[in-house]
Parts: sequence; structure tokens; C-alpha cells
Amino acid sequence: MVVAAAAAAAAWLLLWAAACAQREQDFYEFKAVNIRGKLVSLEKYRGSVSLVVNVASECGFTDQHYRALQQLQRDLGPHHFNVLAFPCNQFGQQEPDSNKEIESFARRTYSVSFPMFSKIAVTGTGAHPAFKYLAQTSGKEPTWNFWKYLVAPDGKVVGAWDPTVSVEEVRPQITALVRKLILRKREDL
Repeated sequence: MVVAAAAAAAAWLLLWAAACAQREQDFYEFKAVNIRGKLVSLEKYRGSVSLVVNVASECGFTDQHYRALQQLQRDLGPHHFNVLAFPCNQFGQQEPDSNKEIESFARRTYSVSFPMFSKIAVTGTGAHPAFKYLAQTSGKEPTWNFWKYLVAPDGKVVGAWDPTVSVEEVRPQITALVRKLILRKREDL
């Protein structure tokens, strides 16, 4: 009888472990170091729409994207929406500066008010786990600077675009998601 009880308990533990392992992960479960060196749980953005972008200061897309991203943040954020910027030096070595210099450049040149994170790798074996998740779930891995991933309030990736797709072209999908979020919050009142 003791053996049967132990076997049943072991079977239950195995089922529980399998259920936990199968629990689907989402973007907001990751942590990242912000541009000033503080570890941040992306959980703080859960419940908002996020546009996650790998940025670079010396890219041909820099001016157009930074201006449009800041305008989007100004128009829609920060209560229901945030641009989450992750500097990356993997493509053309176009983000060679330190985190302090990157932040200074973005704030001084574009008055950036959206959250910025420390420089990371977004592809390959050293890629940040959050970007591995974005690439895996969207089926689209960054091949250059300014890839954009749209993340819903529940942490699921709902869209991904390469840098040739402008922020203005993506704006309707972002606005629709934010509008849906606001309406849902109003209904909950």
C-alpha cells in the first residue's frame, strides 16, 4: 500500500512537472537590463501594448525610425503603450557606443522618452532570451537594425516587421490594439 501511494505521488508529480513545462511563455516573463544598468522585469509592461525594436545610432534607418518611434510614444504612451528599445551592434557595427553614449544620443537628438535597454545581441547563440522568444514565436528573426515586434497586453507577439516597413505603416495595427485595450478597460470599470 505504501508503494502504491508513493507511485501515485510520483505519477502526480510527473504530471504536474509536465504541465508546468508546457505552460506557454510570453514576452513579459523575461528580464532585461535597462540602459542605466538596472535589471528590469518586463512584467511591468504587462497590460500595455509594446513595440519592441532593436535600434542603432548610425544606421540609415536611424533618423526616420527614432523620430517616428518617439512620435508614437508621445501619441499613445505611456499608460497603454510603450516603445521598448534595445540597442544592438550586430548589423554593420552601427551601434558601437557605450550605453551611456547611446542614451545621451537618443535623448539629445530625438528627445526619446520611451524605455531603453542595454545593448544586446538579437540573433545567434548569444541573443537575448526575449529576442529569441520574439523571433521564435513570430517566425521572423532580425536581419538588420530596426526590426519591430508588436506585443499584445498578454505578452503574445501579434506582428513583426523589418526596417523597410515604416513605423507609420505599422501604426494602424498598434492603434487598433491600443484602442481595443482602452475599450476593454472601460468595460471593466
